[in-house]
Amino acid sequence: MIETTVVGSYPQPDWLIDRSRLAGRVPRVRDQALWRVAPDRLEAAQDEAALLAIRDMERAGVDVITDGEVRRESYSNRFATALEGIDLERPGSIVNRLGKRSVVPRIVGPVHRPRPVLVRDVEFLRAATSRRIRVTLPGPFTLAQQADDEHYRDDEALAIAFAEAVNAEAKDVEAAGADVIQLDEPWLESRVEAARRYAVRAINRALEGLEATTAVHVCFGYAALVSHKPGRYAFLTPLADTAATQISIEAAQPRLDVGVLAELANKTVVLGVLDLGSAGVEPAETVADRIRAALRHLPPSRLVAAPDCGMKYLERDVAFGKLCALVEGARLVRRELGIDT
Repeated sequence: MIETTVVGSYPQPDWLIDRSRLAGRVPRVRDQALWRVAPDRLEAAQDEAALLAIRDMERAGVDVITDGEVRRESYSNRFATALEGIDLERPGSIVNRLGKRSVVPRIVGPVHRPRPVLVRDVEFLRAATSRRIRVTLPGPFTLAQQADDEHYRDDEALAIAFAEAVNAEAKDVEAAGADVIQLDEPWLESRVEAARRYAVRAINRALEGLEATTAVHVCFGYAALVSHKPGRYAFLTPLADTAATQISIEAAQPRLDVGVLAELANKTVVLGVLDLGSAGVEPAETVADRIRAALRHLPPSRLVAAPDCGMKYLERDVAFGKLCALVEGARLVRRELGIDT
């Protein structure tokens, strides 16, 4: 009860990626110039960075860990640009969630996954730890919103095509040993009308046939890019109708009224209790207070404590300190409830 997890990324080492080039943006197409390691050495270097992230999470005491997504330039582009139907040489553009032009994959034919994308990553993570592992995939709704569609010309049809590709990947990821499979769907909050029309259908198609624990993560964007966040979600209640076992939401930085947890009465909630907009490490007691507030609205059996979002834009020492506070804060509350193990 009240286990701890991370919901995706961890800081990549400076020797692996150009963090100054990465700052202030989330690549939607590939950007090889981000990597500071030669192509023939890159996979081995990414393995080394993944081990650093894994060991940090283990040392902090996190229950369900990831590989830190260290092989990714962003949470979505590695998978999106591995699909057929996308012109990698001539990308498109859209207006992003911040109202700015963003370079994105251009859809020129039927979207199809020709081969597994993340299976080696999962196999490496599974072999590196005895802890349960969480694997993240970009969600179909968000993938559709982050594309310039010149083929389907129908955003719902594109989302379903992405859902089928994600589902095929999720089944391979599950077979490779993933305990939790998470779909990242941050664009649900910025394209609410479209989300109401077809997001649940697309998400359910992406999760179809899976036996692993499944999750949908929603947020307002990386803290390094979005400093002012609303205190409520515009698209949360409908997620109770998804096939996902867990709904992951950020709550610490936006100072969310956790009374909204009642809207997810049939789900386990992965609650963000680490404010990633602050470079300081919050005390474990602050984390515990955020957990206690949530327990007024749902039982400890349906609460998982986590950072608000991915941690890749933090400095590594800060990220590690926050994870330690996360684990200790959860432990404090479990002890109070007499359920610490």
